Amino acid sequence: MSGALVAGLLAGYGIAVPVGAVGAYLVALSSRTPWRTGACAALGVATADGLYALIAVVGGRALAPAVRSAETPLRWASALVLLALAARTGVTAVARYRGRQPSGRADGPPSGPLHAYVTLLGITLLNPATVVYFTALVLGARASAAAATGPDEAVFVLAAFAASATWQLLLAGGGTVLGRFLAGSRGRLATALLSTALIAALAVRLLVTAP
Repeated sequence: MSGALVAGLLAGYGIAVPVGAVGAYLVALSSRTPWRTGACAALGVATADGLYALIAVVGGRALAPAVRSAETPLRWASALVLLALAARTGVTAVARYRGRQPSGRADGPPSGPLHAYVTLLGITLLNPATVVYFTALVLGARASAAAATGPDEAVFVLAAFAASATWQLLLAGGGTVLGRFLAGSRGRLATALLSTALIAALAVRLLVTAP
């Protein structure tokens, strides 16, 4: 179960750390609204990450018989998908940094905590890369190790949610000092490169933990 906990935390931070458009909007929102509104918005983002992790786990369970019949190719394919996502995150971040693209949205803030939660949940759910990321992780893990138990899967999902929630709450609570740095061009580059390293490490882990 400790392995599922670590894997879930790494997966959650890997998808949450890069401060993209959603993260920048969260920072801007929390800097001009009460703490409760920013925290609810942060939990909206984390909820979307947790839902996608759950979808990947449930889908992985349904596909388990097919996974066992193609363990090695699927493990390599999953690792390649993760590496591609890592490369895309890094390359996009470098290109954005060099072009100094605007870091956030100028939309007005949602009217209250519940509205902020629903708004950020919906925005984050529109990102298909998140479900691809979690599906690659789950299917790759199933191909490289014994079938995970129900408790292990629950721990993975909860850990992924917790990791995303802590990072998003950090962004929301950073205020105008930490928040503006992370949403700026250098901060976005640094967090994206950190996420690239985490995702690449997860891909390597899939390969080196093969039986």
